[in-house]
Amino acid sequence: MTTLVAGIDSSTQSCKVVIRDAETGALRRFGQAPHPDGTEVEPAAWWDALQAAVSAAGGLDDVAAVSVGGQQHGMVALDADGEVIRPALLWNDTRSAGAAEDLIAELGGPGEWSRATGSVLVASLTVTKLRWLADNEPDAAARVAAVALPHDWLTWKLTGAQSLETLSTDRSDASGTGYFDPARGSYRRDLLGMALRRDADGIVLPRVLAPSQTAGIGDPSAGLSHLVLGPGAGDNAAAALGLGMRRGDVAISIGTSGVVSAIAPEPVDDPSGTVNGFADATGAFLPLAVTLNGSRVLDATAQLLGVDHAGLAELALAGDPGAGGLTLVPYLEGERTPNLPNATGSLLGMSVASMTRENLARAAVEGLLCGQADGLAAVESLGVPVERIQLIGGAARSAAVQRIAPAILGREIQVPEPGEYVADGGARQAAWVLSGEPEPPTWQTSEVRTVEAEPTPEVRGRYADRRHLVADRA
Repeated sequence: MTTLVAGIDSSTQSCKVVIRDAETGALRRFGQAPHPDGTEVEPAAWWDALQAAVSAAGGLDDVAAVSVGGQQHGMVALDADGEVIRPALLWNDTRSAGAAEDLIAELGGPGEWSRATGSVLVASLTVTKLRWLADNEPDAAARVAAVALPHDWLTWKLTGAQSLETLSTDRSDASGTGYFDPARGSYRRDLLGMALRRDADGIVLPRVLAPSQTAGIGDPSAGLSHLVLGPGAGDNAAAALGLGMRRGDVAISIGTSGVVSAIAPEPVDDPSGTVNGFADATGAFLPLAVTLNGSRVLDATAQLLGVDHAGLAELALAGDPGAGGLTLVPYLEGERTPNLPNATGSLLGMSVASMTRENLARAAVEGLLCGQADGLAAVESLGVPVERIQLIGGAARSAAVQRIAPAILGREIQVPEPGEYVADGGARQAAWVLSGEPEPPTWQTSEVRTVEAEPTPEVRGRYADRRHLVADRA
C-alpha cells in the first residue's frame, strides 16, 4: 500500500501543498492559495490559505505525515493565551532598519553579533522587529508571552495549538531569528531580552527539534490525529532538502528575494554581514546571502516596457552583453545585501545609443544576476566549497535568466525542471520522520539541464564600479 506524505510551502506570496509518495517521491496531488500583499500580515490569513491549499490538493485524510516550510524571520508575537498580539512583521518589512543599527551598537559591533548568532543584523531578522515593537508599540511588547516564526505557528496550529509550551521549530528557522546560536544549537535569551528591553527568561520560545524529530500529531478535534508532523524548516533550508543538496552544492533561488545558499559542514562567521551563517535542515549548515530584490526587478521592467515575461526575455536576449554600457543597480525595494534598506535603484550609462528597449531589458537581467554573483563570491570567500550551482525560483524559468546567468557567474549552471522545491523539502522531511532512518530518503523528482555561456567579466566589473551609485528614498 502506498504511503503518502505532504509538504507545505507557506511563502510570502502564497501557500502551496504537494502530496508525494513517501518511498519514491512521485507527485500525487498539488494545491495552492494566495496570501495577502504587504509586509505585515495577520497570521490567520496564512491559516486560511493553508486550509484552501490543502482542500485544492485533495485533503489530508490519506496522508501519513506533513512538514511545513515557511518564509523566515516573520515575527509572530503571542500573548499568554496564545492569541496573536498584532499582525506579523515579515522578512521584507524594513521599518526595523534603525533598530538593527541600535542593537549592533549595543552589543559592541557587527563582529559580536556574527560570533553570537552567525549573522550581522539587518532589518529582515526577527530580533530587530522585536526591538521595533518595544520602541513603537510598548504596550504590545509588554504582552509578549511567546515568539514564533511563520512555520512554527502553522505547525502549532496543525497540532491544535493547545499550549504555548508545545510550540516547536527547527535549527534552520531558529537560526534566522537573531537570538539563536546555530553553532552551539541554543537560544540567546540575553539578546532576546535586549531587543524587547525586558527580562526574557519567562518568554516561551519554540522547542528546537532535531532534523527528523516529530513535532507531534495533528489536531484530533479536526480529524487529523492520523497525521505525524515533522519539525518543518525555513524556506531556503527546505528548498535545499527538496533539491537533495549536498556538500559543494549551491542554489541560486530567484523568487521575491534572491538567495544564494550553500551546504557547508561547519558554521561560518562573516563579520561583514554579507553572508548569514544559518543552519540547514539536515544537521549541517546553510551559509547564504540574500537580496531583497529578486523577480520583482523583472516584473517592474516588463511593466515599464509593456511586455510579458516572455517578451522581456526575448528583448534581453536580443541585446548585446553589457547592454551597450547600460547598468541597472536593482535596489528597487531597498536592499539587504548590501545592507541599504533605504536605497533606491539606479539606471546608469544612459546615452542615445544605449537607451533601447533591448538594452534596458538586458540591463535588468544582468543587474539582477550581478547581485546574485556578488552573493556567490561572498559565500565562496569564506571557504565554502562551490562545485555545482543550481538555478531555481520563479525567475529561473526565464530563458534570458537561464542563458545569461552562466555568463555573469563565469561557470556552468544546472537548471532543474520547475518545481515547488520548498514544499518538496517539507514532503521529503515528512517521509524522513516516518522512516526513522538516519538519512532522508533519496528521491529523483526532476530532470536537470546544464547551461553554459561565454563569461562576461566586463559586465560584472562595470556593475561593481557602479553599484554604490544609489540614492536614499526621499
